[in-house]
Amino acid sequence: MEITQENIDNIAIVSLKGRLNVTTTADLEQVFNALLAENRTKILVECRELEYISSAGLRVLLAAAKQFKKISGEIALAGLSQNVKQVFEISGFTSIFTIYTTRDEAVKSM
Repeated sequence: MEITQENIDNIAIVSLKGRLNVTTTADLEQVFNALLAENRTKILVECRELEYISSAGLRVLLAAAKQFKKISGEIALAGLSQNVKQVFEISGFTSIFTIYTTRDEAVKSM
């Protein structure tokens, strides 16, 4: 999996490409930990190129959401493919995260 990061205004954008599963979650955890250490409060996870997410990937996102909430932060998601969106719907995570159709929509709203 590839993880890239950029900043637009005060939003940290973390883009995911590939498969987020038990073998790749540690990399994403490191990114979230670094953002926490920087006291970043607005995180957008761009999922346009995310092909697959496992329960381990969901756990990392949930744990990060809880950590950012402690510092009055938020994690939003954008660009979920139909398959990935379905996993979020089945797991009930659509009620935990704000999900935007596009990255541009998310940046304007956040």
